[in-house]
Amino acid sequence: MAALAEARAQTAPLPPVTTQSRLIYFSSTSENTRRFVMKLGIDAARIPLQAKDAPLLAAQPYVLVVPTYGGTGGEGSVPKQVIRFLNNPQNRQLVRGVIGAGNTNFGDNYCMAADIIAAKCHVPRLYRFELMGTPEDVARVNNGLDTFWTRLSQTQK
Repeated sequence: MAALAEARAQTAPLPPVTTQSRLIYFSSTSENTRRFVMKLGIDAARIPLQAKDAPLLAAQPYVLVVPTYGGTGGEGSVPKQVIRFLNNPQNRQLVRGVIGAGNTNFGDNYCMAADIIAAKCHVPRLYRFELMGTPEDVARVNNGLDTFWTRLSQTQK
């Protein structure tokens, strides 16, 4: 009986990790998106890579940074981990904008995950950058996020 209880405990879902971060991102094992987010120098939370890891739960409005996976016509462009994250109603309700990462080698699918999420969640796509981004991308995103949060706070008064 003890072995059965232990096996159940190992397969029971972990409670979510709650974050107050206003920037949430997903990065694959390539770590390109993570490296870009780290260059921003702001508090950010990462969507777990593995399904067995504790899920992330947003506690306040946030901007999502998401890479695009290869896919034709958008199919398979949004990482499964991001879909799982946004399938949580609280996470979906709190997203306020999306920033896309991608590779121009994807052609028309460049940063398509951000476009798909923006359309489905009815939020703006705020910016796109390639791979790890350039210093100019970092400056534009930092300035853009400052402006975005200021404008959003003024419209909510």
